Amino acid sequence: MRCPTCGASESKVVDSRPSEDDLSIRRRRQCLGCGRRFTTYERLGDNPLIVVKSDGSSEAYDREKLMRGLLIACAKRPVSPEQIGTLIDGIENDLRNASVGEIRSADLGDLVLQKLSGFDEVAYVRFASVYKDFQSLEEFASALEAFRRHE
Repeated sequence: MRCPTCGASESKVVDSRPSEDDLSIRRRRQCLGCGRRFTTYERLGDNPLIVVKSDGSSEAYDREKLMRGLLIACAKRPVSPEQIGTLIDGIENDLRNASVGEIRSADLGDLVLQKLSGFDEVAYVRFASVYKDFQSLEEFASALEAFRRHE
């Protein structure tokens, strides 16, 4: 780990503990060159998740892309970005626990909708309207009715 101040490559760990999200480890380090302290966060490296799109192409899973979509769905709702981050952490935990290397975009969308259904109803409807790509008011109304029956 290089010191952000002097660039020295040698440092010692002064303190180590789980981070607030419990998905990484927070370490306080002290540079052996200049003596300055700095914090690092270490996350377990795992194989990237590949999302297979409906047209057959694939791309690496992008947490920020999912965050943007959920921020739009939760706009003007009493939902904080931290709550959305926690929701995404839960989705990512489910994917890690399932030990999948690839997931279809439709399955990922269904998982997001499943998590949103107990989170915020308006955000669920907004996300579903984009994700499901409704072509008519009747399709939208039938999906809304299915949601009401499911609750």
